[in-house]
Amino acid sequence: MSDHLTFQLGDFTTQGGATLRGAHLAYTTYGELNADKSNVIVYPTWYSGRHWDNEWLIGPGMALDPAEYFIIVPNMLGNGLSTSPSNTPPPYDRARFPDITVYDQIEAQHKLVTEEFGIERIALVTGWSMGAGQTFQWAVSYPEMVERIAPFCGSPRTSLHNKVFLEGVKAALTADAVYNGGWYDAEKWPTTGLRALARVYAGWGFSQAFYWRFGPPLHHSVTRLVRSVHSWERQLSPQQLGRVLYLLRRPEGSSLDRHDLSNSPERSRGESPRLIRERTSMGEGVREAPLYRPRAPGRRWGPGAEFA
Repeated sequence: MSDHLTFQLGDFTTQGGATLRGAHLAYTTYGELNADKSNVIVYPTWYSGRHWDNEWLIGPGMALDPAEYFIIVPNMLGNGLSTSPSNTPPPYDRARFPDITVYDQIEAQHKLVTEEFGIERIALVTGWSMGAGQTFQWAVSYPEMVERIAPFCGSPRTSLHNKVFLEGVKAALTADAVYNGGWYDAEKWPTTGLRALARVYAGWGFSQAFYWRFGPPLHHSVTRLVRSVHSWERQLSPQQLGRVLYLLRRPEGSSLDRHDLSNSPERSRGESPRLIRERTSMGEGVREAPLYRPRAPGRRWGPGAEFA
């Protein structure tokens, strides 16, 4: 199920004004589009993920059942399959690749959905983590098209705490001299920095509560901790380095760092929360001691929410 198709975006102009010549979007689909095109689900990829990483929720009898729905999984711009620093010719190759916002991601995906498939209505947009951020953006950018959304483990605006975490992860990687400000040699990867990033991420990818659940005895927790570190090292292999570096490269240029739906063109600051509330098909899940978005009095994304 990991093969993908390619949609030609043509000359794609970003929110920041840069034009990527001959841009493309890699994607794959699951299931069949019905006659009236009413069974469409859009399921964007998450940070550093590719379409096959979304397959854990797709299958017979699962929440996203291809026998019932036509599921489109677009790969984010910058993830190594769609137009990215690694496959873009000058003048926007490697470290020169322009900033891509979450708004840009949805503009590209909208072209795919409408021009390739002629779809006018989307039954559901869903996504995890950075995919959840894209899910929120779909509801704000195209409210007349999106019937409902189901974002999970994500937010309409990246929190300050999450930005601090991203800066720490980035620093671990970019401290490797081989990184060279993004102009590393294609034949020599900054693997020392990559391993450092993976070890830092092992403490951030899961919350403290995740590790608390496995003690005592203490050695079980330590064993799982070591395994989680090694798991992140394997996941962030050199093949993934290009897209990880791009998405973290600088605080003002990262899609994740800059994510804030109140900056959406043609939407007022108060309008975006309303559009999200009207299309959210599920409540916020119960979380015990979440790391990035802890519960606090007066903070909510339900009725009356604002991007303050």
